Amino acid sequence: MTEAGTRQRKTDPPGPGDPSEEDGSPRRRRPVRWKAFCVVLLVLALLGGLAWVLLGSRLLVVRNVEVTGSELAPRDRIVATAGIRLGVPMARLGTGAVRDRVERLREVESASVERRWPATIRIVVRERVPVVTVERGGRHYQLDRYGVAVADTPSRPPGLPTLSAAAPGPTDAATLAALDVLRRLPDRLRGRVAGLEAPSPESVTLLLSDGLTVVWGPAERSAEKIRLVDALRRTAAGRSARTIDVSSPEVVTTR
Repeated sequence: MTEAGTRQRKTDPPGPGDPSEEDGSPRRRRPVRWKAFCVVLLVLALLGGLAWVLLGSRLLVVRNVEVTGSELAPRDRIVATAGIRLGVPMARLGTGAVRDRVERLREVESASVERRWPATIRIVVRERVPVVTVERGGRHYQLDRYGVAVADTPSRPPGLPTLSAAAPGPTDAATLAALDVLRRLPDRLRGRVAGLEAPSPESVTLLLSDGLTVVWGPAERSAEKIRLVDALRRTAAGRSARTIDVSSPEVVTTR
């Protein structure tokens, strides 16, 4: 064979079935496809196993219900109102629905529901805080800052001022005005309030524990009225007065 023929065979391109064919050949692509298929199957199997553990198995189900932050509302009543069924998968529990049910309790202002894996649901309660008491029908109802009745007892609870209003409640404008006045008072003055009278939203009166009556009027201009009361109580006239009228801060009277 001539030297030219030898060079020709060495430089001929590989044939269609030659093993030295580039990576795009069917023989090279087939193992890559099988690897990708196996990876997809593995991922699907893992996802399926995870879904089964979360939703279908007995491994992650509700076994305990905890309640924190409750004093007025008994724990058993909160748990019963929450309606959480033991044994339900943790992931299936509708925490929003549980929260809504708990917040229907009159003692509860707000609530949150937390999953504590692997098997505990925690209900965190923020209760309403009574600020005044109202007597109706021989019962003493404790109202929070919104006028909502939090609890009722046969005797007057100690430490809470009384509220006198025509229709005390969360929709009564006079009640809300009196509660707004009480909320704006500084601690040194709020702690001395024994009672409030609110025949109308514009006619709030404070009855202090030392016998002084403060005619407050509407809830507006509270900061100015507080300064006037403090200033008058430092004077001889203010100390001897039984009534201070700051309903109109421009014309303050004592008697």
